[in-house]
Amino acid sequence: MSDDIRVIIADDHPMFRQGLRALLEALGIEVVGEAENGPAAVRLAHDTQPDVAVMDLHMPGGNGIEATRTITRTSPHIGVLVLTMFRDDDSVFAAMRAGARGYLLKESGAEEIARAVRAVAAGEAIYGPEIARRVLTYFTEMPDPRRSAFPELTDREREVLELIAQGRNNGEIAGILFLSPKTIRNHVSNIFMKLHVADRAQAIVLAREAGLGT
Repeated sequence: MSDDIRVIIADDHPMFRQGLRALLEALGIEVVGEAENGPAAVRLAHDTQPDVAVMDLHMPGGNGIEATRTITRTSPHIGVLVLTMFRDDDSVFAAMRAGARGYLLKESGAEEIARAVRAVAAGEAIYGPEIARRVLTYFTEMPDPRRSAFPELTDREREVLELIAQGRNNGEIAGILFLSPKTIRNHVSNIFMKLHVADRAQAIVLAREAGLGT
C-alpha cells in the first residue's frame, strides 16, 4: 500500500542507498531517485520535486549541508531529513540552520526512519531520541543573555534595573523588593553611574535593548 510520498536519497554509499530504497519501498514509500553527493542531490530534487529528500551530511564532491540549504531555499516545499552517522552538535545544528526538518542517525530502525519520512512529508520537525536530547540540552543550558548584560552591576542592581525597564517608579520598586526608598535611590544612582546614563529614560533604553523589562 502506497503512502503517495515521493522520496529521493542522497548518500555516497551505493549499498546503503539500495538498502534504504528497499526498506522504504517495502513500507509503501516511493523512491524516485538516488544521488551520490550534494550537487547531484540538488539537481535531482529540482528535476523530480519529491516530498522528502533523505540526506547524508558528509559526501565527497559536495556535502549535504550545502545541498540542504539550496534545496530548502529553492524548493521550500521539499522537506529534508538528514540520515547520517554524525551525532556531534556542530553537525546537528548546521543541518538545522540549513533548513533540515529532521535528523536521524543511521543506526535508527526501519520503522523509525519510515515514520520520520512521513512526518517530514507532513511538514513536521522530527529528531531521533538522542538528537532530541541534544537539542533540548542545548537550549535549556543556554545562558540567559539578560544575565550576561551589564556585568558591572551587582545582582541587586540588575533586579532594580529590570524593574526600571518595566516602568516602575522608586516607590513601587521598594515595595516589590522589600527595601527602603532610600536604598532604592542609592541603587538607582549607582546604576546610572555604572551605565554612564544621565536619567531614567536613558537607562530604560539601554535595559530594553539588552532584553530586560520584557
